[in-house]
Amino acid sequence: MDDEFIQQLQDSVRTVPDFPIEGIMFRDITPVLANGKLLANVVDRMVQDIGKLGWSPTHIVGPESRGFIFGSMVALQMGIGFIPVRKPGKLPHEIESVKYSLEYGENILEIHKDALNEEDRVVIVDDLLATGGTVAASVQLCQSIGSTVLGGVFLIELDGLNGKENSGIQTHALLNFPS
Repeated sequence: MDDEFIQQLQDSVRTVPDFPIEGIMFRDITPVLANGKLLANVVDRMVQDIGKLGWSPTHIVGPESRGFIFGSMVALQMGIGFIPVRKPGKLPHEIESVKYSLEYGENILEIHKDALNEEDRVVIVDDLLATGGTVAASVQLCQSIGSTVLGGVFLIELDGLNGKENSGIQTHALLNFPS
């Protein structure tokens, strides 16, 4: 069952060469999202893996935008809160922000200052771990407002881009692809 699930998941991820820029092998997860049963199995597996890793979060943090999809479903299934990490200008209350590097550029992420506190333990959930910039920025945001980051769970990790090393936390991915 496990190998069958992983194989179906891997087969469902579409590779698009030279998107969004030449030289990038984009891993398109929209076929995974379109398959309700497979999507449910992905969320189940993420929740199971969080438990197997011994993490007991009070909240799931999901970076914009696909982290919203997986993170909110994982949080719902675990019966805990979901905290969005957003691009600039999207949060209406007092924010903490950080500038970070992407696989092919730079960006800024923000979180509400009152979203978490010292008693909160979070797991960051996103679709992709590439260079680790987004997750490292999310970790920095969560820690800057007092919470403890237990680790990160991803649908895909791109090998060879040092995402695990650059993230600053323990990471786990359901699938690995070459960068």
